[in-house]
Amino acid sequence: MPRAPTFLSPFDAPALVARRGLSSLLTPDGELLDLTAEETRERLTQLPPPLLVHGPAALRALDLSPLSQPVPWFDLLDLFLLVRPATTVAPTPRGLALALGIEPPETIGADLLPVLCETLLDELRHKAETPEGTRLRALMVPLTRAGWAWSGEVTDVLGTPRDTTGAHPYEAIRIWKRLPRWEETAPRPAPGSQPVSPNAARQRLRDILGENAEIRPGQADFASVATAAFEPRESIGSPNVVLAEAGTGTGKTLGYIAPASLWAEQNDGAVWVSTYTRHLQRQIEQELRRLYPDETTLREKVVVRKGRENYLCLLNMEDLLNVATSRGPDGYAALLPMALLARWAEASRDGDLMGGDLPGWFGELFGHGTLFGVADRRGECIHAACPHYQTCFVEHGIRRARQADLVVANHALVLSQAAWAALAPPGLPDEDTTPTRYVFDEGHHIPDAADSAFATALSGLEAAELRRWLLGAEGSRSRARGLQRRLDDLVERLPMIDTPLQAALQAARALPAPGWSTRLRPQAEPEQDPDLPPLPGETSLLIPEEPAPENPSEAFLRALDHQLRARQTKDSRDGYISAECDLHPVNEDVASAAETLSRALTRLRDPIRMLADRLAAQVEDDAEMDAPTRQRIEAMIRTLHRRAISRLSGWIDMLDALQTPPEPDVTPTFVDFIRTERLPRTRATQGDHDIGLYRHWLDPTIPFVSTIQTPAHGLLMTSATLRDQTGHGDAQNEASWHAAELRLGATHFLKPPIRASVMSPFDYATQTRAYVITDVSGEIPSLAHAFRALFETAGGGALGLFTAIRRLREVHRRIHEPLETQGFPLYAQHVDAMDNATLVDVFRTETHSCLLGTDAMRDGVDVPGEALRMVVFEKTPWPRPDILHRERRRLLSEGRPGDYDDRITRMRLRQAFGRLIRRGDDEAFSSCWTAACPHACSRLFPTGSRSGASASLRH
Repeated sequence: MPRAPTFLSPFDAPALVARRGLSSLLTPDGELLDLTAEETRERLTQLPPPLLVHGPAALRALDLSPLSQPVPWFDLLDLFLLVRPATTVAPTPRGLALALGIEPPETIGADLLPVLCETLLDELRHKAETPEGTRLRALMVPLTRAGWAWSGEVTDVLGTPRDTTGAHPYEAIRIWKRLPRWEETAPRPAPGSQPVSPNAARQRLRDILGENAEIRPGQADFASVATAAFEPRESIGSPNVVLAEAGTGTGKTLGYIAPASLWAEQNDGAVWVSTYTRHLQRQIEQELRRLYPDETTLREKVVVRKGRENYLCLLNMEDLLNVATSRGPDGYAALLPMALLARWAEASRDGDLMGGDLPGWFGELFGHGTLFGVADRRGECIHAACPHYQTCFVEHGIRRARQADLVVANHALVLSQAAWAALAPPGLPDEDTTPTRYVFDEGHHIPDAADSAFATALSGLEAAELRRWLLGAEGSRSRARGLQRRLDDLVERLPMIDTPLQAALQAARALPAPGWSTRLRPQAEPEQDPDLPPLPGETSLLIPEEPAPENPSEAFLRALDHQLRARQTKDSRDGYISAECDLHPVNEDVASAAETLSRALTRLRDPIRMLADRLAAQVEDDAEMDAPTRQRIEAMIRTLHRRAISRLSGWIDMLDALQTPPEPDVTPTFVDFIRTERLPRTRATQGDHDIGLYRHWLDPTIPFVSTIQTPAHGLLMTSATLRDQTGHGDAQNEASWHAAELRLGATHFLKPPIRASVMSPFDYATQTRAYVITDVSGEIPSLAHAFRALFETAGGGALGLFTAIRRLREVHRRIHEPLETQGFPLYAQHVDAMDNATLVDVFRTETHSCLLGTDAMRDGVDVPGEALRMVVFEKTPWPRPDILHRERRRLLSEGRPGDYDDRITRMRLRQAFGRLIRRGDDEAFSSCWTAACPHACSRLFPTGSRSGASASLRH
């Protein structure tokens, strides 16, 4: 699609709905045409830039090269961002129509787009005479300079700014001057311990549902059982634990919201609801609107919390704006996404960039670099020293959470907050008030979340990131601020911290220096295959900024790399970018380098610890210190402990333990191994990899329980798949509960958990069919053909789940065009540059579309009705056969490693199978391709499953 001068009106432009098959084109003369991709490309060369929805998707459909912003066409999604900020919408013509209250036709043609355009512009006209119109007119100044295609039409609708005398031309983007400021409130007293009666929970549930709600028999029973988690705790370190399995369709979300909200009201405390996926966080927030329909009350009572890296950082946004304006006309293009981000931020509930109310397709339209640039992904928040501290979205959320009744968070944040609260120095206040009541939804993911939260990784990337956090950009063009810059003004006020600060900065040079990954690339080794391609010639010209032998971290990384390469088999050498080996027995050079590095890291940790101690002493001794300075120092102490001291201590412990080989007859606490991974956003040439020493808990639920059981008074762990149900009878029922308690760590709690199970109200045997297909080859061409045949047979509405991203992309490449030619759009995780929640929104909206994804899709899709009527497994989802799994199946399987594998696989199949039926009138079927599906796995499917069924796919 060639660039052309922007036309003043989108109504003078052609309208385009691009598809892989026949695209719909409305010419400026009013002729509606159905054209092939080739014909569409030819026509577009003769016409002005079109009116369309989602330009990048349209270009892909027509096999056209992408263009950078500002683009010449009129994208209705751009206009939607301006007119309805902080509103999510599926980025398709049908999605826009539904969002605007327009009933879309069964077949979407390009003639719908002018209707959508007129509707949006009419809405904009109504805003023009409101106070919002003034802000919109001011926003048109940077948008016009940026060359935005809509600027002429929108300016005609809004009019020019009425008084710009003395105003900064980009004042509309400088939202930090207009956002509301938070205020400190009195500390909240400790919550009470009044219980919630089962009858009260049932009544609250009825009040939430209303008279016309769908009757779900087990929902009230679930709400009644959940009240046990809100009983008073009887002894310290012994919380009330409830394991409540609620089959798909029970309505467990409102089932636990009912007693949780009652307990919060009666005891003036907060209940933290934790999920594993962002998608469920958003779903819970939507469900809570039924409890708090008033927007003001909802904002007061409910807070969604995530890590800092998810939110818009106003200081980073100001930095980016200053960089753009300092470049003159060369920086105008950057004003376009920043202006639309400013429009969103003023309307946003909480400034959440990732999975919040910023549409997930924003990054695909304007580049993900902008979003990364305005988020605090470097851990460089300067807290009270920031000029925008009192308008900060994160600080707003923290203070709202202290007063909220229900805090919706994710497992990772909940576990890290609990861990930091346990490890924090005495007397140091934490950001969040530690809750006493938890609800862990998606409870089957607790072991995975704990495994990630409590693992330790000493890798090149992690160590280099710590160096960058301490030393800053070190001469590069990065905006990274080092510790010196963040503490400069405090050093002037507190000169006693300068000595440990300088010692720490000097010792930080023992961490990997810039360019470490290039120096990690191996020279030609004798064991390498002679037919491997040589390194690109230019790499020999790269001169290390620091001699590698002088850097103990890089020496250690090279020793790890040498051991891993030496212990690889020839068959696995091709996959070196994603390889691993056991740490023990340790090579001599690894042990020697580890000893040297341990001493270097100790020399770094000790002055940082001294720095934190001196800051803490100053806070304690200076009774007249003003509140902002006190808050800033306390935040810096927390940051030093979290980002440096605890991390360095973990690394030192790993390195010291490396010198002692494990005893053969003793069950280890940890699993240590060496692993290499591809560096993110790095050209895939030989040697572009990260390598590190990794330590995982053999049983990650041990640190989970030890961290959570002291502050918690009650926990509810719930999921549709807490147990592995493979049969009936008391013995099998007891065995399934015992296995669930072991996997979730419930056996580590002092008080035995309460067990409860509520069956799904759906008749899976009648409403679903499961096919186990054993006669389809696993080769990509055969697999792609089978996927295409199944998706066509279903008429869309199909979800394909893969165990490997590479295989997903290969299948997508082969089948997307023939499927879309027949009217079945195909979307894919890791192919379409949208987050998972947006992909699910599109899948739900386009009822004849298909979606390919990996594990995250298996857990995050909640699509009722016709939009999801088939789930297809690329192959049996066995656990990944890595070292960590090998050790766990050997030591935690109670002597039955095969059963251990089968149980994990059955759980994954059940989780995906449960996605199929979300309402009583849903009907669907599932298919799994495998050469030999184990009998133990097939028992999870309902009666009526078939195997060897590929013949039924042939037409």
